Amino acid sequence: MTCQRLKTLKLKAARRQDWCCYYCRMPMWDDDLDQFVIRYRLTRRLAQTLKCTAEHLTAQCEGGKDRADNIVAACLICNRRRHQTMKPKSPSDYQRHVQGRVRKGKWHPQGRIKAVFNAGGEWQENRP
Repeated sequence: MTCQRLKTLKLKAARRQDWCCYYCRMPMWDDDLDQFVIRYRLTRRLAQTLKCTAEHLTAQCEGGKDRADNIVAACLICNRRRHQTMKPKSPSDYQRHVQGRVRKGKWHPQGRIKAVFNAGGEWQENRP
């Protein structure tokens, strides 16, 4: 699989997910960091952790393929943290784990993300 094909699959997944991370549901960016920083009033450093990545639901080392049904869009921090352990959680278990931590304010550095969440816990961008 070419890098271009994987990028195409990532972008299709990001659009399907309304540019929100599959795991934490935070907004993500791909090409324009500066615009993302302005839109969400984040530091560049924090915004970099929300870069869109291609996440294999079944890891390549476990036989996962570069196919649309195996690729979702995940922010850099969720993608990296899922694969830090020797035996990563299943995608659905990891998603529940991450979303539970997000609700408690213990996933992303919530104190530095100047964002508002609606009653359902979904991300809303800052309003001036």
